[in-house]
Amino acid sequence: MELKTVHLEIPENGNLIFGQSHFIKTVEDLYEAIVNTVPQMKFGIAFCEASGACLIRVDGNDEDLKACATRNAEAVGAGHTFIICLRDGYPINLLTRIKDVPEVVGLFCATANPVHVIIAETGQGRGVLGVIDGSAPKGVEGPADIEWRHSLLRKIGYKR
Repeated sequence: MELKTVHLEIPENGNLIFGQSHFIKTVEDLYEAIVNTVPQMKFGIAFCEASGACLIRVDGNDEDLKACATRNAEAVGAGHTFIICLRDGYPINLLTRIKDVPEVVGLFCATANPVHVIIAETGQGRGVLGVIDGSAPKGVEGPADIEWRHSLLRKIGYKR
C-alpha cells in the first residue's frame, strides 16, 4: 500500500464539498438536491464511479465549476467519491440536504480552505483516509476575536 497526498483546487470565490457515495445516480440526485435548495447557486459535480466503466460522471450548471470538480475528482481518483464546487452560496446552505440524499455515505469536508486529501493506494484502487482542511489553530480566541466572529455572522446573514 502506498500513501499519497492530493491537493484539492478550491474554485476562485467559491467553496467545495467532498464526500463519498455509493451509486451511479449520485450525480443526478446531488444536482436535484442543490437546485431544489438554493436555485441561484452555481455548481459543478464530479462523481468517481467505482465499478463497471469506472468513469467520472459530471453534471452542474456552470462549465468552469464542472471543470474544477472534474480536475479534483481526477486527482483524488478514489471510487465512489464526489466533489461539488460551488459559488453564489455556501456549503452550510446544502449540507443537510446533501446528507439526506440516499446514496450519500458521508462527507469529508465542506470548505473554502486549502485541502489536502490523504489517499491510500493498493493494486485494486484508491481510498480516502481523511482530509486536512485548512491550518492548525494558533491560539484560543479572546474577547476581540469573539466580537469579530459575532459581527461576521451577522454581516453575512447567519445571525441577527
